[in-house]
Amino acid sequence: MNFSALQEKLSITFNNHDLLKQAFTHSSYVNEHRDKKFSDNERLEFLGDAVLELGVSQYLFKTKQKMAEGDLTKLRASIVCEPSLVNFARELNFGEHILLGKGEEQTGGRERPALLADVFEAFLGALYLDQGYDEAMNFLEKFVFPKITTGAFSHAMDYKSQLQELVQQHRNQSIEYVITGEKGPSHNKEFVAKVLIKDDMAGSGSGRTKKEAEQRAAKDALDKFE
Repeated sequence: MNFSALQEKLSITFNNHDLLKQAFTHSSYVNEHRDKKFSDNERLEFLGDAVLELGVSQYLFKTKQKMAEGDLTKLRASIVCEPSLVNFARELNFGEHILLGKGEEQTGGRERPALLADVFEAFLGALYLDQGYDEAMNFLEKFVFPKITTGAFSHAMDYKSQLQELVQQHRNQSIEYVITGEKGPSHNKEFVAKVLIKDDMAGSGSGRTKKEAEQRAAKDALDKFE
């Protein structure tokens, strides 16, 4: 398989192309090509898992300076969990490039969540070995960290409780959430909320549910306090 298009899309050029190929090589492919001495991606996945956790930890430590350790741990867990990694892999079309055995291919392995998550971690491990930690961080800054700032993981955090605690600690004022609008068809509705602190608008946000919209409004208010 030619990985030129993928490298061009990611604006990354590997020095060791064997490492890149290994990152996308599933054990089922290796088992069917024992005469070729291919290596699967399991060891790279192990390394990439560590690189990802360190990279996300470092980013959160720098950008969430007022967040307590327990909340940092919850947020990190929501970013590095399998469903999130699957989403990252799908957005980058990693599934198209996986080398699979025929049996795995026929049973839908290319879209299997665990396999996609493994490939994402293996790619990160390969990038770390090929170009170092800084380049691995650059990749995360481009494709993962922006989703943190846009609130993609807000479901993991109780921003409303954080805001309540902050306001009571410093101002002891009332907080009210108001749903100000609804957008989209009934099967794909989006709600808009604002949070009022002592009747002044402190933040706004939108989400697929009223609760999600309120959480994002609370996060917007917290960001402004910071």
